[in-house]
Amino acid sequence: MAHSDETRRAVRAGYVFDQLALETAADAQAVPVATARRWKSDARKAGDDWDKARAAQELAGGSLEDVLRQTLAVIVRQTQATMDAMETATDMPPAAKVQAMASLADSYNKLLAAARRLMPETDQLGVAMGVVQLLLDFVRKNYPQHGAAIAEVLEPFGEEVTKAYG
Repeated sequence: MAHSDETRRAVRAGYVFDQLALETAADAQAVPVATARRWKSDARKAGDDWDKARAAQELAGGSLEDVLRQTLAVIVRQTQATMDAMETATDMPPAAKVQAMASLADSYNKLLAAARRLMPETDQLGVAMGVVQLLLDFVRKNYPQHGAAIAEVLEPFGEEVTKAYG
């Protein structure tokens, strides 16, 4: 079935401007995914690189910052959840815990380094959130009786830090 240029442009717009997955953009226009892939490939050969246009749109729209901030927040939460789970895991040998912690730290540091290069202001947020995390860890270790209270206070304070630096 032949599709109109208008349909092809709608698939491209969904992919580039709406940041939809190519499959989703194709489905939205009732176009087979294979056809959308062919259109994208043909366009690239003709000098219209949909991926470059999409990346430029992300940068122009400021969504790259949003994506990086969300990614950092998810990584921080998941790192903390993993660390908490490892602390209480009785079936995990200490050497495996150390190896997992080293891997987590390496991944976390690489992500932060990339974010620093792309978004210097997020570096400030990372440092601030790191200090908050250090305080939480310090209280849990040295004043365990206050662990729940500090966690209760630091959660809304984390939002304030994000507003100030994010």
